Amino acid sequence: MNAVVVYESYWGNTASIASAIAEGLGGGAQAITTDLASDQVLALAQLIVVGAPLLGFTLPTDTMRKTLPGKMDAPSRADVDHPSMRAWLAAMPAGSGRFASFETRLKRSPGAATKRIEKGLEAAGRTRLLERERFLVGGTYGPLLDGELERARQWGAALAEAMGRTH
Repeated sequence: MNAVVVYESYWGNTASIASAIAEGLGGGAQAITTDLASDQVLALAQLIVVGAPLLGFTLPTDTMRKTLPGKMDAPSRADVDHPSMRAWLAAMPAGSGRFASFETRLKRSPGAATKRIEKGLEAAGRTRLLERERFLVGGTYGPLLDGELERARQWGAALAEAMGRTH
């Protein structure tokens, strides 16, 4: 199975989860930013796993992203050097593969980034493999809560298993 994990991450938490999911998927699955997830990469993928942080109760907007580098209390400058997940989803070519979605979030945050992600993937003709997953951070900038990386690896393995059942 050819799988790719595409992510948007500002302070590294979502990137770490994406890498752990790719490890769990095995088979050479890679975690890549939106700018590396080209049409050619997507055309080869049987499974696309897509994730982003929950910000302002939703998938971050371009307006939200513009404010992130100026956050003085952040531990580091926000990584906004890649296309936003919203822009990437809007430009996604039509296809017929499977997908799964995930987000990083605070435990008690309302809303979901995954709803917007799934709408974009479904509009491009992709079919959901498993229900969305949520991975928890301890604060606005992280860190990930204990056990979340292992849970991401396990979810990646469950995705691989589910793909095996569908083929």
